[in-house]
Amino acid sequence: MKVITTTSALEDVISTLVKSDFVTVDTEFMRESTYWPQLCLIQLASPDIAVVVDPLSNDIDLTSLFELMKNENVVKVFHAARQDVEIIYKLGKVIPVPLFDTQVAGSVCGFGESVSYEQIVERITGEHIDKSSRYTDWSRRPLNDKQLSYALADVTHLRDVYKYLKKQLEKNGRTHWIDDEMSVLTSPKTYIMPNDEAWKRIKGRIRKPRELAVLQQIAAWREQEAKNRNVPRGRVLKDECLIEIATQQPKNEMALARLRSIPKGWERSSSASELLNAVQVGLSVDTNNLPPIHKHVALANGTAAAIELLRVLLKLVADEENIAPRIIANNDDLEKIAKQENLVALPAMEGWRYDIFGKKAQKMLDGHLGFYFQNGKILTKEI
Repeated sequence: MKVITTTSALEDVISTLVKSDFVTVDTEFMRESTYWPQLCLIQLASPDIAVVVDPLSNDIDLTSLFELMKNENVVKVFHAARQDVEIIYKLGKVIPVPLFDTQVAGSVCGFGESVSYEQIVERITGEHIDKSSRYTDWSRRPLNDKQLSYALADVTHLRDVYKYLKKQLEKNGRTHWIDDEMSVLTSPKTYIMPNDEAWKRIKGRIRKPRELAVLQQIAAWREQEAKNRNVPRGRVLKDECLIEIATQQPKNEMALARLRSIPKGWERSSSASELLNAVQVGLSVDTNNLPPIHKHVALANGTAAAIELLRVLLKLVADEENIAPRIIANNDDLEKIAKQENLVALPAMEGWRYDIFGKKAQKMLDGHLGFYFQNGKILTKEI
């Protein structure tokens, strides 16, 4: 098995790969104890060759790899691309283009919502992938042949998966159906989390504008602290702790120490002092400039029923078209359609989605499309 450990060897391989129409790509990384993912292995394959690249080697420079990633003449094929692309963007400041995600493509070719790599390989090629090396510590060296074979299988089988899905999309005229998903994956904004937006990741209930102002400041502080120390956010402070701080708004060490979620003695640390400063900033922010706090509002009479009927219609259309429902519309889309609000630029009411679902949804809400049950199936009928 060929493992690339030097810059010259990588450049030689890349010079061959750039002659191919497509290259399949996968990475192995570790992230359990760090903020930034640690890239440990890169797997590449064209129709003719397959290699493993060791980015931890002291004698390797990945510049030629990043040049391949931005070469628009070669399609880069991933399965569930987001984390792999995030790593490439972080290290090389490039987004792989053109990009093809077989998980996304599979969702419009009848393979379900979020089909795993093992499942799609087995269904398309009949090959069974040995998962026993899945939990390998990829940062340890040397890696044995079994581990390397497992890693390489992530790109060798992907060649057949890509060719099959590409052919299916072209045959059914659905290549453009996945454009929206691919544009998200190739947008740098997908992989950048500004500190001042870190609060959006936090799960917890905030009821008042002042609480939101404090949460924004302390979440931004935690994000930067995690980056500086290269540790997961939860190693700095957990989400539930930030929610408690935002609601209780401690102004000194004593008040901070009284919070249930604060580790004992943490209030005396330098981090605690910085956190309290962030709380003070949040307390001084003009709340008139904050985004609105979304509160649960009871749906008007009939709207909840309309949403349920739209869900039935979405399921029927998805089954008929052999496509994952979420590619057509999500729950927020259905609520907006039921309320007949904000339909301008709503993906479910435009383009191919409108042709297969939106048009029927509008007819149903206007009373011109009904459901009936026959021979064990729910069917639709124009009225």
